[in-house]
Amino acid sequence: MGIEEAPSGILLTSLEKFVGLSRKASMWPVTFGLACCAIEMMATGTSRFDISRFGMEVFRASPRQADLMIVAGRVSQKMAPVVRQVYDQMSEPKWVLSMGVCASSGGMFNNYALVQGVDHIVPVDIYLPGCPPRPEMLLNAILALHEQVRQSPFGVNREAAVRAAEEAALAATPTSQMKGLLR
Repeated sequence: MGIEEAPSGILLTSLEKFVGLSRKASMWPVTFGLACCAIEMMATGTSRFDISRFGMEVFRASPRQADLMIVAGRVSQKMAPVVRQVYDQMSEPKWVLSMGVCASSGGMFNNYALVQGVDHIVPVDIYLPGCPPRPEMLLNAILALHEQVRQSPFGVNREAAVRAAEEAALAATPTSQMKGLLR
């Protein structure tokens, strides 16, 4: 059966599945550990947990060679521009995993020096709770991200979707202003 004889959508569906599997199987994380969660992230690369099963054993030192940023630990106000710069230098499509309660929401450090969630700086695809989350939890989050990447449709402009999410986050009322309104 030639391409002309195939029912519409079969070839594109097969191509989407192939691209989804390829993206899932070739994720390369960038080295970006900020605090105690980074120790657990490093432990994931050891033989006991073996992240190399997923082809991710080499954490890239250059963001231009990576497509996954695992933000592990608390993000200070001084570090925020660096996080954004590393994210901007990563190749498209790119994903972000927020590891630990400090990266996700500021954790117990509710003060002026720390960003209250890395999603104020970069768009986050997967949130991993815990203080610090165990390597098994990181592997589970990576598997969930793999499934999300595998099912994402091919040809969708991810950059435009991320930009829209960033604009929505900027338009949202910050937490510190909400506290004043609730009193």
